[in-house]
Amino acid sequence: MSFGYFCILISTLFFSSIEIVLKLVSADFNPLELNFLRFAIGSAMLFPLALRSLKRLNMRIEARHWPRFLFTGFLCVVVSMTCFQLAISYTQASIVAILFSCNAVFVIPLAHVLLKQTMNWVSVGSLLLSVVGMIFILNPEHMPNTTGVILALLSALAFALYGITGQVGQKKYGYNGLVLTFFSFFAGSLEMLLLMSLTHLPIVSEGLTSLGLAQFSQLPIIAGISWQSLPTLIYLGIFATGFGYACYFMAMERTSAATTSVIFYIKPALAPILALPILGEVLHINTVIGIGFIIAGSALMLCAKPLIQWRNNLRTRRLLHNESQWG
Repeated sequence: MSFGYFCILISTLFFSSIEIVLKLVSADFNPLELNFLRFAIGSAMLFPLALRSLKRLNMRIEARHWPRFLFTGFLCVVVSMTCFQLAISYTQASIVAILFSCNAVFVIPLAHVLLKQTMNWVSVGSLLLSVVGMIFILNPEHMPNTTGVILALLSALAFALYGITGQVGQKKYGYNGLVLTFFSFFAGSLEMLLLMSLTHLPIVSEGLTSLGLAQFSQLPIIAGISWQSLPTLIYLGIFATGFGYACYFMAMERTSAATTSVIFYIKPALAPILALPILGEVLHINTVIGIGFIIAGSALMLCAKPLIQWRNNLRTRRLLHNESQWG
């Protein structure tokens, strides 16, 4: 096994375990506190890799880059991952993993509208299969917690917007995915810290309480850290987030973006399998069918692109061959 494929394996295992571990430790931390700590630690782990990447690109981060990083950090950490963490508090970790993995459902139409990317039969087919899978999962007979489902879908939508905004920034400024990820995580962690600190102001705290949002009043920052919770926090921050993304980008360097993307196609199938023995979460038949449709949609997106490229190359070779014969 090459090092690139080994990185894909490690990254897949880390990413597929995130929802499960977050569920296990959810009773020890406030959801927003855990979200902040996870990305603060994760961004610290990515810092040396981002510096090395900037040196390779011969780039320096300047003041003009920060508005973009603050925006992507807000979308990713503050909005998407906060909704993600809250969703895990309300519903099964496996359901959150499956629905979050459907962020491509939102990426395809958003990229068409915002980036003017063409929607071909592959993207439309993948979109339809994923939507059918989501409908099966949301079967009224075995309906997961509605609040958790809505939060998971909002998380997927915000993450899709983060990805598209990040693409625009990469094209405009020339930095790569690793640099974008580190500075987005770092900026988002600072924004989370600022927002959490504001909840300790009397006027903000009293206002949240009067609105029935007492759980968001006077948010703790490190209150949940104990000898019992520390190993789990280290795993989430250093391994699942830090090493997980580090392996992801190292795999991309040594294989390809298309090959590395298989991680997110395996995740919706692997996460429920891991959740069954660890959390005791039962998978209903409608959920299993839904997973099948979502994986089929992802596989279509993964496999069709090389086939289309092969067909186009074959067509080009035939045209060149015919021209040489007539020439």
